[in-house]
Amino acid sequence: MKFIRTHLAWKVFLSFLLVVFIGGIVLITAASLSVPAAFERHIVSMDEIMTKGNMADNNQQLVSELFSQYKKAVFEAVTYATLAALIAAVLASYFISRQVVNPTLRMMSLSHRIAEGEYSERLSLPGGQQADQIDELGQLALSFNQMADKLEKTEAMRRELIGDVTHELRTPLTAVKGYLEGLMDGVLPADPETYQQIHSEIYRLQRLVNDLQELSRVEAGAFQLLLKPVSPTSLIDRIQSTLGRQFEDKNIQLEISLESNLPHVLVDEDRIIQVLTNLVGNALQYTPSGGKVTLLVRRERSEVLFSVKDSGIGISAEQLTYIFNRFYRTDSSRTRASGGSGIGLTIAKALVQAHQGKIWAESNGEGKGSTFSFLIPVSR
Repeated sequence: MKFIRTHLAWKVFLSFLLVVFIGGIVLITAASLSVPAAFERHIVSMDEIMTKGNMADNNQQLVSELFSQYKKAVFEAVTYATLAALIAAVLASYFISRQVVNPTLRMMSLSHRIAEGEYSERLSLPGGQQADQIDELGQLALSFNQMADKLEKTEAMRRELIGDVTHELRTPLTAVKGYLEGLMDGVLPADPETYQQIHSEIYRLQRLVNDLQELSRVEAGAFQLLLKPVSPTSLIDRIQSTLGRQFEDKNIQLEISLESNLPHVLVDEDRIIQVLTNLVGNALQYTPSGGKVTLLVRRERSEVLFSVKDSGIGISAEQLTYIFNRFYRTDSSRTRASGGSGIGLTIAKALVQAHQGKIWAESNGEGKGSTFSFLIPVSR
């Protein structure tokens, strides 16, 4: 039989019924114990009245007195029984309510500790139960732990980003400082070549700052997409006209494979061109002379697939997981001059996701080329 989860509303309802049931049981038990004793005491009072009076002359008075003593006995018994039932109900309510209040108080305490930066704190879940077998409080604890996990990962990413930015800025700044010290000490000649080297380092520093600013805007969603129906063919034509000469200069074949009758896609044309330029540019950068890059576009149900396949250096299975991370490079020996800023793929991923699309990378291993693909919904 399939397990049916007990909802919190039913637990609260059943807890109220349990309190009423406990109170009723105690009331009945206390009444059954106290009524005989109370009735016996009042019967003794009746005996005293009967011995002092004449039953024939005072029959009506005796009946009235009997009824009065009976009411007193019942009232006395019910009073004691009610007090006992009330105490039992209060105790039962307290212990039952703690089952609901304790997790809430624990969650409030942990939320304050997480707010103070202790992201490792977690709520304990009922043991031996699956995620779909716990009640609303358990689900709330599960969501709380997931939130804490994301906050912990975000904090780790923030620290990692600070370290990465520091490392990336240090390289060009150190180079510029070295050139300037060489000029001041007379070690380096004050000729156009030296100034050109300084200019190159400053340009690389400026490019990094621009890339970081772009990444910040894209990940924060601080940009507006100018969506309109665009033909995929026109996007490929722009890429071919922009990068075609560079492929020729490097002696790399650029092959275009377009499916016929492709539907329009609803995109911000400049942003998607930015994504395609990044992917095709990476393929050009890391494919050796004499290699081949294939740009494939075809329809996939209600989406259009853009795929860039190259015969370049390839990516290992371990590196595929991190390929879209900030500042990640598959080749740690690459310098910024040859490897770019290291955040182009991160920006591309954010832009594709902003278009309600999906992007991923595939490779058979190092030296076997790689394929970068993304899906964009068809314009309706």
